[in-house]
Parts: sequence; structure tokens; C-alpha cells
Amino acid sequence: MSNAPPANPVHLLLVDDDRLILATLASGLRDAGYQVSTAESVDDAEAMLTSGLRPDMAIVDMRMPRRDGLELAQRLRDLDHIPFLMLSAYSDAQTVERASGLGAMGYLVKPLDVAQIRPAVEAGLRRARELDELRQTRTQLQKALDGDRDINVATGITMVQYRLQRAAAFELLRASSRSQRRKLAELAREVIQTCDSLHNSPKK
Repeated sequence: MSNAPPANPVHLLLVDDDRLILATLASGLRDAGYQVSTAESVDDAEAMLTSGLRPDMAIVDMRMPRRDGLELAQRLRDLDHIPFLMLSAYSDAQTVERASGLGAMGYLVKPLDVAQIRPAVEAGLRRARELDELRQTRTQLQKALDGDRDINVATGITMVQYRLQRAAAFELLRASSRSQRRKLAELAREVIQTCDSLHNSPKK
């Protein structure tokens, strides 16, 4: 059996102000087959992200000097859309709730070793993929609903413009979209825009 590392290893960003913990976990995760980038502060991590670093997941210490991990977690969620695990020496309900409220994929309590991190990373990545698929599905459904709404409005405009019944107006739109080799929703939006332009043009 080959022990060669995977062609595209999972890339982790590890953020912790404790250099010993950072070095120990980074070394262990690399030995486990992960690609690991490290940062000792929120500022360092933000600089790396701004310069183009795009890890598959971040593991962020919750309490660090000057700026804590929650601030970085908010950026990861809102700006970079990178899933993250929170790392802390505290396991009280309030701390865990704060991390969960920011969308953490998991919560790890120090002290810990790589054997404890790996299952959390894999579970977090699976959950992140599932959430991403749900977001994509929701976006596609919204586009479909918007398209249907535009088609209904354009059909109504065509009914009035050509004095047609609804079915005939819809067929006219569909025939036009086919002859122009365009999507029906795209043609419908153009019909609506043209109608709006005519209504909003200054009267002479």
C-alpha cells in the first residue's frame, strides 16, 4: 500500500498565539497529510487572507491578545466564506454558544492532539460542503422563481399589447425566444424593461 500524500491535500490555516501549540499541532497535522499555514495573531491571519490565501478550513484560537479569534471568525464567515473550527481552553456553555453563533463548524478544547482534530476537521468540511450545496440550491430556486415571475409579467404585457388570451400571449413569447435562440426568462426581462422605458419616457 502506498503512503504517498494525496495529490490535493486539505489546506488548513492554524491560528494561535501560543507558539509551542502552533508548532506542535502544525507538525502533527502535516504528518497526517494536511497542508498547513500558520499565523500567530489575527493580524497575521488577515494579512495572509488579504494576500490571497484560501485554505479549505481555519482552526482559530478563541482567546488571543489584542484581537480575539471571534473577530477573525466573523471575517472568515462574512468576507472570505471559509469554514472554521474554534479552539479554546474554555468549554463553558457561554463560550461555546458564542462560537456556534458565529457559525463555527466545531469547537475543540485544549489540551488536544492531532488524533482529536482530524475527525473534527473532516466532519466540519462535510458540513460546510452540505451547507454550500444548500445555499446553491436556494440560489437556483430563487433564480427560477424570479424567472417565472418575469415570464408572468411579460405574458401580461403581451396580452395587453396584442389583445391576446393568456395562452396565446405565452406561446408568442415562447416562439420569439426560440426564434432568437434566447432563454424565455431573458426575453421576458427585456419585454418588461422595454415597457418600463416607454412608460417612464417624457411625454411630448
